Amino acid sequence: MPPLQQRTLGTSHIQVSAIGLGCMSLSDWAYGSIPETDAVRLVQHALSQGITLLDTADIYGPFTSEEIVGRAIKGRREQVILASKGSLVVTDRTTQAMRNDGSPEHLKAACDASLRRLGVEVIDLYQLHRPDPQVAIEESVGALAELVAAGKIRAIGLSECNLPTLERAIKVHPIATLQSELSLWTRDVLAEILPWCKAHNVAFLPFAPLGRGFLTGRYRSTSQFGPNDFRTRLPRFQEETLAQNLALVERVEEIAKRHDATSGQIALAWVLAQGEQVIPIPGTKHTEYLDENLGALSVTLSQTDLQELNQLPSVAGTRY
Repeated sequence: MPPLQQRTLGTSHIQVSAIGLGCMSLSDWAYGSIPETDAVRLVQHALSQGITLLDTADIYGPFTSEEIVGRAIKGRREQVILASKGSLVVTDRTTQAMRNDGSPEHLKAACDASLRRLGVEVIDLYQLHRPDPQVAIEESVGALAELVAAGKIRAIGLSECNLPTLERAIKVHPIATLQSELSLWTRDVLAEILPWCKAHNVAFLPFAPLGRGFLTGRYRSTSQFGPNDFRTRLPRFQEETLAQNLALVERVEEIAKRHDATSGQIALAWVLAQGEQVIPIPGTKHTEYLDENLGALSVTLSQTDLQELNQLPSVAGTRY
């Protein structure tokens, strides 16, 4: 098959597929479990379809997502741009309670542990999972810069940062990427964060670009979520707000019909249309949904489409 469209991880100049694979769902961290053999098969299918960017983190599982990715890429390292994250630490597996540790000591140890689990000598993109309010961002990024100098990581990324934090961070070391949420129902970054990324050649990696699956139109009731699905705890997925938000999905479905596409493909095409430095990383447990997501690369939205999508009804409920 022909190679997928490529985009660049900002200042690192690393080329990746225009759509990556978010690997949180390979573990049972948020959406329930998936058999490990199926998870490995999913990653390998993604590689065979031309996806090169795999985004994971030590907290997913914790640890199991990285272990699965490591198994899946064994013998195929040259096909993969590996992204992982560190700083969050699980304190209670049952409640998914966690603390943040952005100290240099922790980040260096966490990176070494991720390298072992992934079975690689270098991680292409290592990201600070969340800024630690107890540790100056200069210290955290300084530690990541030392990991670059040591040859353990190739590029530095950040996640969920505000503008003042970003401005301080880039004075320490070039920042290749910023990861945060962006979708048709989560547009907070469009006002300031995304323009800043464009101005500073920082790639933007949107997680949950399909609204945690809601924008695909597959979810019409809270009864569709299993007991271990963390969406049941999110404000937008409560029965009342879910019902209100269906009006948004119905508008997306109308546009999808015009393109002979799925709602999810329209939602991803809108994210991709926000700029060449935007590289969405949708997650999934199913190969058929992965293939469907890649179909978004063949969807070209007109200015009329974009205008309609930009004027969708307001979302009911906050992110968390």
